[in-house]
Amino acid sequence: MLNDRIKILLYGGNLWSLGAGMFGPLFAVFAERIGGDILDISWAWATYLIVTGILIILIGKISDKRNNKEKLMMWGYALNAVFTFGYIFVSNPFQLFIVQIGLGIAAALAVPTWEALYSKYEDRKLAGYEWGLASGEGYIITGIAMVIGGFIVNYFSFKALFITMGIVQIIATIYQAKILKKF
Repeated sequence: MLNDRIKILLYGGNLWSLGAGMFGPLFAVFAERIGGDILDISWAWATYLIVTGILIILIGKISDKRNNKEKLMMWGYALNAVFTFGYIFVSNPFQLFIVQIGLGIAAALAVPTWEALYSKYEDRKLAGYEWGLASGEGYIITGIAMVIGGFIVNYFSFKALFITMGIVQIIATIYQAKILKKF
């Protein structure tokens, strides 16, 4: 049986995956529409990954020295929603780089703290199952989100997609905030 803390982290993480996963392979199409070429797309994605990677290490270390993992995670979730809405205003590759950097900072705040909290609250007897849920559900939700994102862009627009993604991520942030109040 999953404990309440694991459920909050799991469900909130799944909502976040739903919101973030809608963009998936559409990133390249969007970047091209704002005037980006293959190198711009490569640089934008590389920028996100490098910023995220460096900051995950630093923030992970900082979070171990302070007892504020929940707050750092919440700041990451909230910042992610803000920068997702930022896509609405992107009209050139430079602005895309700025949004990617912001999303990298957000992920760096959320990812190591989420994982540390999940590890802290996991039931050692169910660790394989609980981590299986975290990983497996994330992949399933992201796959479903990609299809939903494709439908939204196909039948509406990228702006509608970014608004939908941002709203889902706000809901994920609010849901994850339960961990602050309940415990």
